[in-house]
Amino acid sequence: MTLIARVTATTLMAALSVASVQAQQVPLPTTPAEVPLPPPGTKMTRAYVQTVGRMAYVWGYAMVNSHNRRAGFAYLSGLNGNRPGLNGGAVPMAPVNSAAMLTDYVDPAQTFVTCPNQDVVYGAGYYALDKEPVVFQVPDFGDRFWIYALYDARTDQFAEIGKPYGTKPGFYMMVGPGWKGEVPAGITAVVRSSTELAFSIPRVFKADSAADTKAVQPLINQISFYPLSQFDGKMKVRDWSTLPSWPTPPGVVGETKWVQPEKFYEQLPAVMAQVPPLPGEEALYAWISSVWQAADKDPEAKQALIDAFVEADKDTIDPFFRWEHNGLPAGNGWNSPVNNAQWGTDYLNRTATAKSNMYDNRPSETKYIYRDLDSEGRQMEGKYNYSVTFAKGQEPPVKGFWSLTVYNDKHVFHPNSLKRYSLGTKSKSFMKYNRDGSLTLYFGATSPGKGKETNWVPAPEGMFSLYIRAYWAEQVIIDGTWVPPNVVRLD
Repeated sequence: MTLIARVTATTLMAALSVASVQAQQVPLPTTPAEVPLPPPGTKMTRAYVQTVGRMAYVWGYAMVNSHNRRAGFAYLSGLNGNRPGLNGGAVPMAPVNSAAMLTDYVDPAQTFVTCPNQDVVYGAGYYALDKEPVVFQVPDFGDRFWIYALYDARTDQFAEIGKPYGTKPGFYMMVGPGWKGEVPAGITAVVRSSTELAFSIPRVFKADSAADTKAVQPLINQISFYPLSQFDGKMKVRDWSTLPSWPTPPGVVGETKWVQPEKFYEQLPAVMAQVPPLPGEEALYAWISSVWQAADKDPEAKQALIDAFVEADKDTIDPFFRWEHNGLPAGNGWNSPVNNAQWGTDYLNRTATAKSNMYDNRPSETKYIYRDLDSEGRQMEGKYNYSVTFAKGQEPPVKGFWSLTVYNDKHVFHPNSLKRYSLGTKSKSFMKYNRDGSLTLYFGATSPGKGKETNWVPAPEGMFSLYIRAYWAEQVIIDGTWVPPNVVRLD
């Protein structure tokens, strides 16, 4: 090596040595608290504020919806003596930390909630688990299908309670995320909600007959949810047929609008304070909060947010009421959700379901498949007649039961002279099969003919949709191997 080369190499090594000594690693964040946030007072343009506002509206829609429904239960039960009852004589309601049960199918005239079914006897109750744990009773249902769906504020289910899970009769307890008390003797198991808000919907299958309606009553009367302080180790029995009817609030058409964009500015921060972020959502919480903090000090920014909510409600949320915007294609023009009741960060479908048919069951409990359009891509209308034909042995494969329901353009039942709103497992005593063993069901405002009326569900004259439920579905439905038949317009 020449002298010049040696000098050059020595100089370069010295420079690198100095650089390595001078280079200092900036500490990388290891916790969400160490991640820098927008500094207070940062100037935010109207466009930026509205961008975050629209995102926050879609993201927070289901949670605000849940909290407002709980407030509605508390308000209506408070107006009626702080006791369980039937709102409008149809929807079971109860004070917070308790529940109420129906004794038969939900009344077809109700418009309080969307997409109810007439396959099960429903119950409902909201809870504030930061106040006190709640005990719930499971009677011995025998071979009858049943599910207690328990939801957190995000509309995710947090427990597996029901026939598909082999749940044993006994007393169970719901607790909140921070509960650390002792489990009393006599409690079979404890389930923990990820949020202080919880919601329960017991569902018990009932065939479409007077005999089965009578047979299910002793079981329904043993379904009860109550605060831990009332637990005494004895099965409480209540005759739910004695519930009083409450008047329906005036002016209600279709489902109550549980999320109002004009009130979202005040409501979302209150909900976020009660719903801890999922792992990875900490930055999302901080980002949304930074814009709200700026808007608290800037009336123009606040108004920009409210305007964004109104716009998002109209052009982003409202389209979710259409089934083509829900879930994934399930074949032959049907759509179906995949992450139902276990949404996680699937904010799109969580919000779409909160808008169109709040509180799905998990796929292992129920597979939902729905559509608005016929086989030619035309909106179904009752002025036409339609058919759905299941080939022999190709009815929805289930361990529980299945049904196919008609809903009007508000996603509620269409009252009709047959008093029939769905067909399925519950209808096998009167449905007629074709000679080749296939099953054809008919839908439309007019009769398909005398010999076919046993298999007909009357539809409204206008727009309607179809909705398949497969309770405790076989794997071929869950994974999409089984494909529902198309809907054919007959005239």
